[in-house]
Amino acid sequence: MALLEELTERLAIDTVAAMDELGDDRFHDKVSKVLLDMSPTTQEAFMTAIRVLLAERKARKFLEANLKAKREGGTAPQAPRDAVGN
Repeated sequence: MALLEELTERLAIDTVAAMDELGDDRFHDKVSKVLLDMSPTTQEAFMTAIRVLLAERKARKFLEANLKAKREGGTAPQAPRDAVGN
């Protein structure tokens, strides 16, 4: 359902922004519990969107750190050892 994906994606984006503003990296768990109380389907879609956003954020930081190390002659961070393909 397009509406479900659209609403939960927007809520996830707003929640990640709120996590930054509040300084609470687990705030999404609280929002998730509110959703679960009303709709497990919505909660599941929201958590999927949260995982995607947080994974992208972590990967982007890794990418930027590697590029910065290359450009400045520093040591690049290593990918986690248990990452797929290692």
